Amino acid sequence: MADLYTYSLALTTRFRGIDVREGMLLRGDAGWGEFSPFLEYDAATSAPWLAAAREAADVGWPEPRRTSIPVNVTVPACSPERAREIVLASNGCRTAKVKVAEPGQSLAEDQARLEAVRDALGPEGLIRIDANGGWSAEDAIAAIPVLDRAAGGLEYVEQPSPSVHDLAAVRRKVGVPIAADESIRRAEDPYLVRDLDAADIAVLKVQPLGGVRACLRIAEDIGLPVVVSSALETSVGIAAGLALAAALPSLDHACGLATVQLLAADVVAPPLLPVAGELPVIRPEVDLTALATWSAGPERDAHWRARIAEVAGLGQDQSS
Repeated sequence: MADLYTYSLALTTRFRGIDVREGMLLRGDAGWGEFSPFLEYDAATSAPWLAAAREAADVGWPEPRRTSIPVNVTVPACSPERAREIVLASNGCRTAKVKVAEPGQSLAEDQARLEAVRDALGPEGLIRIDANGGWSAEDAIAAIPVLDRAAGGLEYVEQPSPSVHDLAAVRRKVGVPIAADESIRRAEDPYLVRDLDAADIAVLKVQPLGGVRACLRIAEDIGLPVVVSSALETSVGIAAGLALAAALPSLDHACGLATVQLLAADVVAPPLLPVAGELPVIRPEVDLTALATWSAGPERDAHWRARIAEVAGLGQDQSS
């Protein structure tokens, strides 16, 4: 437990309903790993996140096939003006992922945001949207063509509806490719997406799926083009996503790994930020001074230590 460090970082823009990102860093023989399941996740849901952190800290990752990864800029469900600012400040990203279907927002607000992103990105850039399962199948079928026009063409729609069966229904009715995220990482059977022809693209996240090697097995078995995405991590967690993207046999799309820009600070120096729209495949070293500066404090540290102990205990119980 001595090599566990808790961090708390403010976000530059409210994202996924939170303003502060918390988590733990683990230091092992292979380097640093990150354990940062969201606060509402129970021990069972958090178990793969710990497996990924332990892989990073204790084992390391497979050899890379590439040295840099093209990435998208992520645009939260914000105003058109803020969306434009984010794209213009993205350090050369030519693909934008835009959040839509935010509770309490209208389709007209999504349209305005996409129009602003297209204006900032220019006609040659790619735009993808992420609904986080926020639409019913019927609403998705109605909304996607509207947003496709507002964006001047969409690369794909990520998780338009919650269930795999809904994804399959939407995919049959719209002309825009469908990507599956939650239908893979939160499903009892991640391969149902493949079996039902419910998606054109698989979105894989290292922590929720149990590590780089676990994701590589899923990618091979699911047989779909892969986009590697982040779980709103520090540069330590982003490095694991880069390791996965670098180890894939093929990589046809920009990855959603440029999310350090959403954090007001980071625990490494310099942070993993895109240059000319790409991130280098490197493993950054934690800055202990920054880590001390952004420590979550004694109360939150105790919370996270109890949480990681519970998850670790769950794993021991299951293996016994």
